[in-house]
Amino acid sequence: MGRVFVNIGLSLDGYMAPEGMAVEHWEEPEHLDWAAKWGSLMGWIFELEHFRENLGFGEGGETGPVNDLQRRITEETGANIMGRRMFDQGEISWPEEAPFHNPVFVLTHERREAWARPGGTTFHFVEDGPERALELAREAAGERDIRISGGANVIQQYLRLGVIEELEIALAPVIFGGGRRLFEGVSEVGSGYRIAEVIDGRLATHLRYVRAV
Repeated sequence: MGRVFVNIGLSLDGYMAPEGMAVEHWEEPEHLDWAAKWGSLMGWIFELEHFRENLGFGEGGETGPVNDLQRRITEETGANIMGRRMFDQGEISWPEEAPFHNPVFVLTHERREAWARPGGTTFHFVEDGPERALELAREAAGERDIRISGGANVIQQYLRLGVIEELEIALAPVIFGGGRRLFEGVSEVGSGYRIAEVIDGRLATHLRYVRAV
């Protein structure tokens, strides 16, 4: 059985996403700066050779330890879990060949039939809660890893369940001052992890924490 892990970008003040980064606000003038903020958080990934290949952006891009890390994640992940908010944002912004290439289990309160995309990604909508989504993801992934993709609320749910074995955080030198905070209400779990790896990237520091045994 593979690991259950998180791999996300984080601002210095602990936010995964800036204020206004929601489908319902995308066209409102007072929230239009979210894209620039999110770009400053995740700019490092757009520079990577593997990311460009995976999304069909063309050749070129940076190689090295961070690129190797992202390639390993893609190759070793057998299923993803995400929330409905993240799916709704991605549905209108991901390319037709969604970038997961494996089953994705979406936590939701609304029934919807599975949605298959080119390239091996199929979205399954789970109404029975995070435990059931994880059970289905384990069945789909087999011996491969399960990524808890986000957003923050979904990661928090799995942190509280105590099932996340590794946290991979790309810490970018930006400050949001508001938005969706990763560790909101989960302070009790912080002492359960130890530092396993640090990679100094050009635009972010990549930290890997593993759950203490």
